[in-house]
Amino acid sequence: MIGAQMTIDAAELAQLDAALESAPNSPAVFVISVREGAPYLARTGLLKRRLVRLLGHRDKPSRLLNLRETAVSVEYWLTGSRLESAMRMYELARHHFPAGYLDYLHLRLPPYLKILANNDFPRCQVTTHLGRSSSLYYGPFRNRASAEYFESEFLDLFQLRRCQEDLAPSPEHPGCIYGEMGKCLRPCQEAVSREEYAGEVARVTQFLRTGGASLLDAVIGSRDQLSAAMEFEQAARQHKRAAQIEEMMRTRDPMARDVDQLHAIAVVPAAEPNAVNLAFLRAGYWHDLAPLTFELGEGKPVPLDRRLREMIDAHAWPSTTARERQERLAIVARWFYSGWCDGEMLVFDDWNHVPFRKAVNAISRIVRG
Repeated sequence: MIGAQMTIDAAELAQLDAALESAPNSPAVFVISVREGAPYLARTGLLKRRLVRLLGHRDKPSRLLNLRETAVSVEYWLTGSRLESAMRMYELARHHFPAGYLDYLHLRLPPYLKILANNDFPRCQVTTHLGRSSSLYYGPFRNRASAEYFESEFLDLFQLRRCQEDLAPSPEHPGCIYGEMGKCLRPCQEAVSREEYAGEVARVTQFLRTGGASLLDAVIGSRDQLSAAMEFEQAARQHKRAAQIEEMMRTRDPMARDVDQLHAIAVVPAAEPNAVNLAFLRAGYWHDLAPLTFELGEGKPVPLDRRLREMIDAHAWPSTTARERQERLAIVARWFYSGWCDGEMLVFDDWNHVPFRKAVNAISRIVRG
Protein backbone atom coordinates (compact mmCIF):
# COMPACT_ATOMS: atom_id res chain seq x y z
CA MET A 1 0.00 0.00 0.00
CA ILE A 2 1.09 3.57 -0.69
CA GLY A 3 1.26 6.32 1.93
CA ALA A 4 3.75 6.90 4.73
CA GLN A 5 2.99 5.79 8.26
CA MET A 6 3.16 8.51 10.91
CA THR A 7 3.44 7.69 14.62
CA ILE A 8 2.56 9.72 17.71
CA ASP A 9 3.79 8.71 21.17
CA ALA A 10 0.71 8.99 23.40
CA ALA A 11 2.38 7.91 26.66
CA GLU A 12 3.69 11.39 27.46
CA LEU A 13 0.64 13.68 27.61
CA ALA A 14 2.59 16.86 27.00
CA GLN A 15 4.10 15.41 23.83
CA LEU A 16 0.67 14.07 22.83
CA ASP A 17 -0.93 17.53 23.07
CA ALA A 18 1.84 19.05 20.98
CA ALA A 19 1.51 16.30 18.37
CA LEU A 20 -2.26 16.76 18.19
CA GLU A 21 -1.82 20.47 17.59
CA SER A 22 0.47 19.81 14.62
CA ALA A 23 -1.54 16.90 13.16
CA PRO A 24 -3.05 17.60 9.71
CA ASN A 25 -6.81 18.00 9.49
CA SER A 26 -6.98 15.72 6.44
CA PRO A 27 -8.63 12.41 5.51
CA ALA A 28 -6.77 9.52 7.11
CA VAL A 29 -6.91 6.04 8.61
CA PHE A 30 -5.57 5.69 12.14
CA VAL A 31 -4.94 3.14 14.88
CA ILE A 32 -4.82 4.01 18.58
CA SER A 33 -2.98 1.34 20.58
CA VAL A 34 -4.03 1.06 24.23
CA ARG A 35 -2.48 -0.56 27.28
CA GLU A 36 -5.08 -3.33 27.48
CA GLY A 37 -7.52 -4.71 24.96
CA ALA A 38 -7.93 -4.29 21.23
CA PRO A 39 -6.71 -1.16 19.45
CA TYR A 40 -9.10 1.49 18.12
CA LEU A 41 -9.12 1.44 14.29
CA ALA A 42 -11.08 3.96 12.25
CA ARG A 43 -11.01 6.30 9.28
CA THR A 44 -11.92 9.96 9.24
CA GLY A 45 -12.23 12.93 6.94
CA LEU A 46 -10.71 15.30 9.53
CA LEU A 47 -7.85 13.62 11.36
CA LYS A 48 -6.94 16.35 13.84
CA ARG A 49 -10.49 16.96 14.98
CA ARG A 50 -11.16 13.22 15.39
CA LEU A 51 -7.99 12.61 17.42
CA VAL A 52 -8.72 15.55 19.68
CA ARG A 53 -12.17 14.11 20.37
CA LEU A 54 -10.79 10.65 21.18
CA LEU A 55 -7.67 11.62 23.07
CA GLY A 56 -9.04 14.77 24.61
CA HIS A 57 -7.21 17.99 25.30
CA ARG A 58 -5.83 18.88 28.65
CA ASP A 59 -8.08 21.95 28.71
CA LYS A 60 -11.10 20.43 26.94
CA PRO A 61 -11.55 16.76 27.87
CA SER A 62 -14.05 14.80 25.75
CA ARG A 63 -17.34 13.73 27.29
CA LEU A 64 -17.63 10.81 24.84
CA LEU A 65 -15.16 7.95 24.33
CA ASN A 66 -11.87 9.14 25.86
CA LEU A 67 -8.69 7.14 25.34
CA ARG A 68 -6.34 9.79 26.68
CA GLU A 69 -5.30 7.92 29.81
CA THR A 70 -4.99 4.47 28.21
CA ALA A 71 -3.49 5.28 24.80
CA VAL A 72 0.08 4.18 24.14
CA SER A 73 0.61 5.31 20.55
CA VAL A 74 -1.20 6.61 17.50
CA GLU A 75 -0.39 5.54 13.97
CA TYR A 76 -2.01 7.22 10.99
CA TRP A 77 -1.86 7.21 7.21
CA LEU A 78 -3.11 10.14 5.14
CA THR A 79 -5.38 9.08 2.27
CA GLY A 80 -6.54 10.83 -0.86
CA SER A 81 -9.71 8.88 -1.62
CA ARG A 82 -12.36 6.71 -0.05
CA LEU A 83 -11.05 3.73 -2.02
CA GLU A 84 -7.58 4.18 -0.55
CA SER A 85 -9.09 4.50 2.94
CA ALA A 86 -11.14 1.33 2.43
CA MET A 87 -8.12 -0.66 1.27
CA ARG A 88 -5.99 0.62 4.15
CA MET A 89 -8.75 -0.24 6.62
CA TYR A 90 -8.97 -3.74 5.13
CA GLU A 91 -5.24 -4.42 5.54
CA LEU A 92 -5.15 -3.06 9.10
CA ALA A 93 -8.32 -4.88 10.15
CA ARG A 94 -6.89 -8.18 8.88
CA HIS A 95 -3.78 -7.54 10.96
CA HIS A 96 -5.43 -6.40 14.19
CA PHE A 97 -8.68 -8.43 14.06
CA PRO A 98 -7.85 -11.63 12.13
CA ALA A 99 -10.85 -13.55 13.48
CA GLY A 100 -13.55 -11.00 12.73
CA TYR A 101 -12.27 -8.33 10.37
CA LEU A 102 -15.17 -8.71 7.90
CA ASP A 103 -17.67 -7.94 10.66
CA TYR A 104 -15.51 -5.05 11.86
CA LEU A 105 -15.53 -3.59 8.34
CA HIS A 106 -19.23 -4.42 7.78
CA LEU A 107 -18.07 -5.88 4.47
CA ARG A 108 -20.68 -7.79 2.47
CA LEU A 109 -19.50 -9.95 -0.39
CA PRO A 110 -21.21 -9.04 -3.69
CA PRO A 111 -23.26 -11.61 -5.63
CA TYR A 112 -22.09 -13.51 -8.69
CA LEU A 113 -23.68 -15.94 -11.11
CA LYS A 114 -22.02 -19.34 -11.02
CA ILE A 115 -22.30 -22.06 -13.65
CA LEU A 116 -21.91 -25.30 -11.70
CA ALA A 117 -19.52 -27.07 -14.07
CA ASN A 118 -18.88 -29.96 -11.65
CA ASN A 119 -22.55 -30.96 -11.62
CA ASP A 120 -23.61 -33.81 -13.91
CA PHE A 121 -26.26 -31.47 -15.31
CA PRO A 122 -24.85 -27.95 -14.79
CA ARG A 123 -27.14 -25.10 -13.82
CA CYS A 124 -26.79 -21.47 -12.82
CA GLN A 125 -27.04 -20.14 -9.28
CA VAL A 126 -26.44 -16.87 -7.42
CA THR A 127 -23.55 -17.02 -4.96
CA THR A 128 -21.39 -14.62 -2.95
CA HIS A 129 -18.28 -16.83 -2.85
CA LEU A 130 -15.56 -17.19 -5.45
CA GLY A 131 -13.75 -20.51 -5.65
CA ARG A 132 -10.90 -21.96 -7.65
CA SER A 133 -13.04 -24.64 -9.28
CA SER A 134 -13.60 -24.94 -13.02
CA SER A 135 -16.99 -23.26 -12.63
CA LEU A 136 -17.59 -19.95 -14.38
CA TYR A 137 -18.21 -16.94 -12.11
CA TYR A 138 -19.97 -13.91 -13.60
CA GLY A 139 -20.08 -10.63 -11.69
CA PRO A 140 -19.77 -8.85 -9.34
CA PHE A 141 -23.29 -7.41 -9.39
CA ARG A 142 -24.56 -4.37 -7.56
CA ASN A 143 -26.86 -6.43 -5.34
CA ARG A 144 -28.69 -9.75 -5.28
CA ALA A 145 -31.80 -8.37 -6.98
CA SER A 146 -29.69 -7.18 -9.92
CA ALA A 147 -27.98 -10.59 -10.20
CA GLU A 148 -31.28 -12.49 -10.10
CA TYR A 149 -32.82 -10.19 -12.70
CA PHE A 150 -29.92 -10.68 -15.11
CA GLU A 151 -30.00 -14.43 -14.48
CA SER A 152 -33.69 -14.61 -15.33
CA GLU A 153 -33.28 -12.50 -18.46
CA PHE A 154 -30.34 -14.35 -19.98
CA LEU A 155 -31.66 -17.83 -19.13
CA ASP A 156 -34.76 -17.01 -21.22
CA LEU A 157 -32.43 -17.10 -24.23
CA PHE A 158 -31.36 -20.69 -23.54
CA GLN A 159 -32.78 -23.99 -22.33
CA LEU A 160 -30.66 -24.53 -19.25
CA ARG A 161 -32.44 -26.15 -16.30
CA ARG A 162 -33.50 -23.88 -13.42
CA CYS A 163 -34.34 -26.51 -10.82
CA GLN A 164 -31.94 -26.94 -7.89
CA GLU A 165 -32.31 -30.66 -7.25
CA ASP A 166 -29.63 -33.26 -7.97
CA LEU A 167 -31.15 -34.92 -10.99
CA ALA A 168 -31.78 -38.63 -11.35
CA PRO A 169 -33.10 -38.64 -14.94
CA SER A 170 -36.07 -40.89 -15.59
CA PRO A 171 -38.93 -40.90 -18.13
CA GLU A 172 -41.31 -40.94 -15.14
CA HIS A 173 -39.96 -37.68 -13.71
CA PRO A 174 -42.83 -35.13 -13.43
CA GLY A 175 -40.77 -32.29 -14.96
CA CYS A 176 -41.58 -28.61 -14.37
CA ILE A 177 -43.29 -25.61 -15.93
CA TYR A 178 -40.11 -24.47 -17.71
CA GLY A 179 -39.99 -27.74 -19.62
CA GLU A 180 -43.63 -27.30 -20.64
CA MET A 181 -42.85 -23.74 -21.82
CA GLY A 182 -39.90 -24.89 -23.91
CA LYS A 183 -37.40 -23.08 -21.69
CA CYS A 184 -35.61 -26.24 -20.52
CA LEU A 185 -34.21 -29.24 -22.39
CA ARG A 186 -35.79 -31.51 -19.73
CA PRO A 187 -32.76 -33.64 -18.87
CA CYS A 188 -34.75 -34.85 -15.84
CA GLN A 189 -37.11 -36.70 -18.21
CA GLU A 190 -34.28 -37.93 -20.44
CA ALA A 191 -35.60 -35.79 -23.29
CA VAL A 192 -31.96 -35.13 -24.27
CA SER A 193 -28.69 -36.95 -23.76
CA ARG A 194 -25.93 -35.73 -21.48
CA GLU A 195 -23.90 -34.72 -24.54
CA GLU A 196 -26.76 -32.62 -25.94
CA TYR A 197 -27.27 -30.91 -22.59
CA ALA A 198 -23.51 -30.29 -22.30
CA GLY A 199 -23.69 -28.55 -25.69
CA GLU A 200 -26.30 -26.14 -24.33
CA VAL A 201 -24.13 -25.48 -21.26
CA ALA A 202 -21.22 -24.67 -23.58
CA ARG A 203 -23.42 -22.16 -25.43
CA VAL A 204 -24.33 -20.50 -22.11
CA THR A 205 -20.73 -20.20 -20.92
CA GLN A 206 -19.62 -18.87 -24.29
CA PHE A 207 -22.41 -16.30 -24.18
CA LEU A 208 -21.24 -15.04 -20.77
CA ARG A 209 -17.54 -15.09 -21.64
CA THR A 210 -18.06 -13.08 -24.84
CA GLY A 211 -20.44 -10.56 -23.30
CA GLY A 212 -23.33 -11.86 -25.40
CA ALA A 213 -21.43 -11.58 -28.71
CA SER A 214 -21.51 -15.33 -29.46
CA LEU A 215 -25.31 -15.45 -29.51
CA LEU A 216 -25.81 -11.95 -30.91
CA ASP A 217 -23.61 -12.66 -33.95
CA ALA A 218 -25.51 -15.87 -34.65
CA VAL A 219 -28.89 -14.13 -34.36
CA ILE A 220 -27.83 -11.24 -36.61
CA GLY A 221 -26.47 -13.71 -39.19
CA SER A 222 -29.74 -15.64 -39.14
CA ARG A 223 -31.73 -12.41 -39.47
CA ASP A 224 -29.74 -11.32 -42.52
CA GLN A 225 -30.13 -14.72 -44.19
CA LEU A 226 -33.88 -14.75 -43.60
CA SER A 227 -34.17 -11.22 -44.90
CA ALA A 228 -32.23 -12.11 -48.06
CA ALA A 229 -34.55 -15.09 -48.55
CA MET A 230 -37.54 -12.71 -48.12
CA GLU A 231 -38.70 -14.54 -44.97
CA PHE A 232 -39.56 -11.19 -43.45
CA GLU A 233 -41.74 -12.46 -40.61
CA GLN A 234 -39.00 -14.78 -39.33
CA ALA A 235 -36.40 -12.05 -39.92
CA ALA A 236 -38.45 -9.65 -37.78
CA ARG A 237 -38.46 -12.18 -34.93
CA GLN A 238 -34.70 -12.51 -35.12
CA HIS A 239 -34.33 -8.74 -35.24
CA LYS A 240 -36.44 -8.41 -32.09
CA ARG A 241 -34.32 -11.09 -30.39
CA ALA A 242 -31.11 -9.29 -31.35
CA ALA A 243 -32.47 -6.04 -29.88
CA GLN A 244 -33.38 -7.91 -26.68
CA ILE A 245 -29.83 -9.26 -26.33
CA GLU A 246 -28.26 -5.85 -26.98
CA GLU A 247 -30.52 -4.14 -24.44
CA MET A 248 -29.86 -6.81 -21.80
CA MET A 249 -26.07 -6.56 -22.15
CA ARG A 250 -26.19 -2.77 -22.24
CA THR A 251 -28.14 -2.51 -18.99
CA ARG A 252 -26.12 -5.11 -17.00
CA ASP A 253 -24.12 -3.85 -14.05
CA PRO A 254 -20.86 -2.27 -15.33
CA MET A 255 -18.51 -4.69 -13.54
CA ALA A 256 -20.50 -7.82 -14.39
CA ARG A 257 -18.54 -10.19 -16.64
CA ASP A 258 -16.58 -13.44 -16.44
CA VAL A 259 -14.38 -12.75 -13.39
CA ASP A 260 -11.34 -14.25 -15.11
CA GLN A 261 -11.81 -11.63 -17.84
CA LEU A 262 -12.52 -8.72 -15.49
CA HIS A 263 -9.94 -5.99 -16.10
CA ALA A 264 -10.02 -2.37 -14.97
CA ILE A 265 -7.95 0.72 -14.20
CA ALA A 266 -9.03 2.82 -11.22
CA VAL A 267 -8.04 6.49 -11.03
CA VAL A 268 -8.50 8.27 -7.69
CA PRO A 269 -7.18 11.44 -6.02
CA ALA A 270 -3.94 11.22 -4.05
CA ALA A 271 -3.09 12.71 -0.68
CA GLU A 272 0.11 14.16 -2.16
CA PRO A 273 -0.10 17.30 -4.34
CA ASN A 274 0.40 17.04 -8.10
CA ALA A 275 -0.40 13.34 -8.16
CA VAL A 276 -3.14 10.75 -8.62
CA ASN A 277 -3.30 7.15 -7.52
CA LEU A 278 -3.79 4.31 -9.99
CA ALA A 279 -4.76 0.72 -9.32
CA PHE A 280 -5.10 -2.19 -11.70
CA LEU A 281 -7.66 -4.95 -11.68
CA ARG A 282 -6.35 -7.81 -13.81
CA ALA A 283 -8.18 -11.11 -14.38
CA GLY A 284 -10.30 -10.41 -11.31
CA TYR A 285 -7.28 -9.80 -9.05
CA TRP A 286 -6.91 -6.36 -7.44
CA HIS A 287 -3.46 -4.80 -7.17
CA ASP A 288 -2.58 -2.03 -4.74
CA LEU A 289 -2.73 1.67 -5.53
CA ALA A 290 0.40 3.26 -6.97
CA PRO A 291 1.13 7.01 -7.33
CA LEU A 292 1.47 8.83 -10.63
CA THR A 293 3.09 12.24 -10.09
CA PHE A 294 3.12 15.28 -12.35
CA GLU A 295 6.15 17.12 -11.04
CA LEU A 296 8.21 18.70 -13.79
CA GLY A 297 11.72 17.35 -14.18
CA GLU A 298 14.68 18.01 -16.43
CA GLY A 299 14.51 17.24 -20.09
CA LYS A 300 11.54 16.82 -22.38
CA PRO A 301 8.14 15.98 -20.83
CA VAL A 302 7.03 12.37 -21.35
CA PRO A 303 3.52 11.91 -22.81
CA LEU A 304 1.05 10.66 -20.23
CA ASP A 305 -0.06 7.63 -22.24
CA ARG A 306 3.58 6.55 -22.60
CA ARG A 307 4.15 6.90 -18.84
CA LEU A 308 1.05 4.82 -18.24
CA ARG A 309 2.28 2.09 -20.60
CA GLU A 310 5.66 2.03 -18.89
CA MET A 311 3.97 1.89 -15.49
CA ILE A 312 1.92 -1.14 -16.52
CA ASP A 313 4.91 -2.88 -18.14
CA ALA A 314 7.00 -2.43 -14.98
CA HIS A 315 4.23 -3.42 -12.59
CA ALA A 316 4.62 -6.64 -10.61
CA TRP A 317 1.62 -8.95 -10.56
CA PRO A 318 1.78 -10.93 -7.30
CA SER A 319 -0.75 -13.70 -6.80
CA THR A 320 -3.25 -13.69 -3.91
CA THR A 321 -5.47 -16.29 -2.32
CA ALA A 322 -9.03 -16.89 -3.47
CA ARG A 323 -10.26 -15.40 -0.20
CA GLU A 324 -8.27 -12.19 -0.63
CA ARG A 325 -9.46 -12.01 -4.23
CA GLN A 326 -13.13 -12.03 -3.34
CA GLU A 327 -12.70 -9.66 -0.38
CA ARG A 328 -10.76 -7.08 -2.38
CA LEU A 329 -13.31 -7.33 -5.18
CA ALA A 330 -16.02 -6.73 -2.58
CA ILE A 331 -14.31 -3.51 -1.46
CA VAL A 332 -13.85 -2.29 -5.03
CA ALA A 333 -17.44 -3.17 -6.00
CA ARG A 334 -18.85 -1.40 -2.92
CA TRP A 335 -16.84 1.72 -3.79
CA PHE A 336 -17.60 1.63 -7.52
CA TYR A 337 -21.35 1.01 -7.17
CA SER A 338 -21.78 3.50 -4.31
CA GLY A 339 -23.02 7.07 -4.45
CA TRP A 340 -19.79 8.20 -2.77
CA CYS A 341 -17.40 6.93 -5.45
CA ASP A 342 -14.75 9.66 -5.63
CA GLY A 343 -12.81 8.50 -8.67
CA GLU A 344 -13.21 6.72 -11.99
CA MET A 345 -12.76 3.11 -13.00
CA LEU A 346 -12.46 1.95 -16.61
CA VAL A 347 -13.68 -1.64 -16.99
CA PHE A 348 -12.68 -3.59 -20.10
CA ASP A 349 -12.58 -7.19 -21.35
CA ASP A 350 -9.11 -7.70 -22.85
CA TRP A 351 -5.85 -6.84 -21.08
CA ASN A 352 -4.08 -6.81 -24.44
CA HIS A 353 -6.25 -3.85 -25.44
CA VAL A 354 -5.98 -1.45 -22.52
CA PRO A 355 -7.96 1.77 -23.25
CA PHE A 356 -4.99 4.10 -22.73
CA ARG A 357 -6.67 7.14 -24.27
CA LYS A 358 -9.69 6.80 -21.96
CA ALA A 359 -7.35 6.31 -19.00
CA VAL A 360 -5.45 9.50 -19.87
CA ASN A 361 -8.73 11.43 -20.08
CA ALA A 362 -9.83 10.02 -16.72
CA ILE A 363 -6.52 11.04 -15.14
CA SER A 364 -6.95 14.55 -16.52
CA ARG A 365 -10.45 14.82 -15.08
CA ILE A 366 -9.34 13.67 -11.64
CA VAL A 367 -6.41 16.10 -11.65
CA ARG A 368 -8.66 19.01 -12.62
CA GLY A 369 -11.24 17.95 -10.06
